[in-house]
Amino acid sequence: MDLKGKDYIETSDWSNEELEELLKVAGELKEKFKKGESHRILTDKTLFMLFFDKSTRTRNSFEAGMTQLGGHAHFIDSETSQVAHGESPKDMGIILSGYGHGIAIRHDLFPGEGNTYMRAVAEHSNIPIINMQCDVDHPCQTIADLMTIREIYGNDLKGRKIAVSWAYAPSYAKPMSVPQGLISLMPRFGMDVVLAHPPEFKLMPEMIEKAEKYAADNGTKFELVDSMEAAFEDADIVYPKSWGCFDLFEKPEESLELSKKYSDWLCDDDLMKAAKDESVYMHCLPADRGNEVTDSVIDGKQSVVYQEAENRLHTCKAIMTLTM
Repeated sequence: MDLKGKDYIETSDWSNEELEELLKVAGELKEKFKKGESHRILTDKTLFMLFFDKSTRTRNSFEAGMTQLGGHAHFIDSETSQVAHGESPKDMGIILSGYGHGIAIRHDLFPGEGNTYMRAVAEHSNIPIINMQCDVDHPCQTIADLMTIREIYGNDLKGRKIAVSWAYAPSYAKPMSVPQGLISLMPRFGMDVVLAHPPEFKLMPEMIEKAEKYAADNGTKFELVDSMEAAFEDADIVYPKSWGCFDLFEKPEESLELSKKYSDWLCDDDLMKAAKDESVYMHCLPADRGNEVTDSVIDGKQSVVYQEAENRLHTCKAIMTLTM
């Protein structure tokens, strides 16, 4: 399957067959990494990484991954580049296309901005654009989540239930992209999805519509509920995390103040009992310990967060290998 030059901006931009190829390559690269086998597939190639937001897993998985593939990743802070002075997506896309082989962008803080910006760069770039997280989707995280779920339950996920739930966190108004990415990806691969959130913390309407469509097209279920307990009931996978209020992203302090009404939306041992006994707890990290989740859950036997985080490396390498 020839995917060289293809942008990776949303998982919905790729067919199921293309995503299957990505997962296959990720598995092969993980095996090589574990065995210590050289896999310098992208020798002398350059990836430019433009960040509008902070990062730990994403930056390091791409930088380490590109090194292991034989290439080099350049870190660009938007605040210390000419983007901060208003350089256009067109100019940047054209110029960096002449310098290297791929452009990866994280732009996730404000609804309506990041995805639009990436697609503007892609319009004028002749090398692939990779979404390291935007306002709409986090396709690097969710494909790693899918890889992890398959490692645990096998490739046939028909009838498996994933509970995606809002959870309380006082640290900052987090992007909506991870839950939106989960509800739009998982129904395509056999999973029934239940989404729970307080009334003020809705996701983008177009992403709800996309989740409903994918569920209908693939014979799976998508359901909205108003409590964590209802979402967790008989779930195979639970994925509780915080996100900001859609209408208040320009006023993060107000979003955080509003979220205090729901400080009891916490994943603890009692709540985990609502899920299946063999269920797993997932989180994209960093988790707000003591608010989103208790230590006993995230450090407990049902937690797979470190396996999930490790798979970020292998899926990022697969994305670069296939597109660059």
